Amino acid sequence: MTDKPWDARAAAWLIRPFIDSPRVMPNHFTALRLLVGLAGAACFALGDMPNLAALLIVASNFLDHTDGELARLGGKGSRFGHYFDLAADAMVTIGMFVGIGIGLAPASGHGSILMGIVAGLAVALIFHLRYLIEEALGKDATRQPRLGGFEAEDVLYLLPLVTLSGLLDGFLAAAAVGAPLAAALVVAQYLRVMHGRGPAAP
Repeated sequence: MTDKPWDARAAAWLIRPFIDSPRVMPNHFTALRLLVGLAGAACFALGDMPNLAALLIVASNFLDHTDGELARLGGKGSRFGHYFDLAADAMVTIGMFVGIGIGLAPASGHGSILMGIVAGLAVALIFHLRYLIEEALGKDATRQPRLGGFEAEDVLYLLPLVTLSGLLDGFLAAAAVGAPLAAALVVAQYLRVMHGRGPAAP
């Protein structure tokens, strides 16, 4: 437990009452994570509820850990559940960026929609390539950098501060640049790994 990120530890504590329940499965938590995340993306797209949208995305990001913890601790993992979890991750993250772009369009112009699409497509590529690397070398090959119990993806927990500060347009612009750059690094990692030129970087 101590080598897990803080949110994964909290998720493991949260799902303990359901470990021995035959009625509660990891896919139920995945579906809940997907619904909450898509609701957040929809709120971003509407444009007038960014703070609620940010809270829903944060909740969805936390719930993303519950299905995996229940699968591991309860021995309830399945191949379909793994695919469902990956698909939910991609849909929520892509939906968030596209929703932000749509919501900002009335004030910032249609360029914000393009930025949301660019960031979303880059994230989709990252998810797909990391999945292929994981299938080839195992989950450890795609482990994220970690510092003090926090992972790189935990930056999303700061999203409410972005919306409260009115910096959502800057966040989207940074994502439209940063996500393609990150995707390029993952492409390089994928090519290196799949062609046997070296081990996968964390």
